[in-house]
Amino acid sequence: MTPGRIYTVVIDTSDFRNGLSIIQDNEIYTIIEFQHVKPGKGGAFVRTKLKNVRTGAVLDKTFRAGERMEQARLERRPMQFLYSQDDEYYLMDNTTFEQITVSKAQFGDAVKYLKDGMEVTVIDHNGTIIGAEVPYFVELEVVETEPDMRGDTASGGSKPATLETGAVIQVPFFVNVGTRVKVDTRTDSYLERVK
Repeated sequence: MTPGRIYTVVIDTSDFRNGLSIIQDNEIYTIIEFQHVKPGKGGAFVRTKLKNVRTGAVLDKTFRAGERMEQARLERRPMQFLYSQDDEYYLMDNTTFEQITVSKAQFGDAVKYLKDGMEVTVIDHNGTIIGAEVPYFVELEVVETEPDMRGDTASGGSKPATLETGAVIQVPFFVNVGTRVKVDTRTDSYLERVK
């Protein structure tokens, strides 16, 4: 192998697994789920749900069994979120103390959960940062919501609450201002109160 040279890895549909990243139409996709199908007539095929690493868009795509494509070699590394200015987000590598900037678009919708000092993950492909991710689960304080109303807790309903980062989620009626909550950033959903 020659140092500094980038080698491509070609795979086919028999190599598919959840979390594998592939290059399709000059875009990088991660396989969310897949299913091998062998119909009574015709050739076998593989149904997939793919997530575009750069945009976060999810796509349904069908491949012929045995179809070949290039595997995307992604490197994920943790960094600390320092601050943002306009649509630029400044991150620092905790080992080398190197600082980089990423755009708001590279974080996608989950950027609303970013808090100073939070550890995030950057996704690197061939030396280029192609995306950034906030943790799947975060703990944040509720800074604004309607007061608790007697009797509402039994109905199991919910109300909007603004978190310390500005994100708005639905929370149970018993959650009040000052309560810390655990949130799933992938689904924007309340999970539990944090003690």
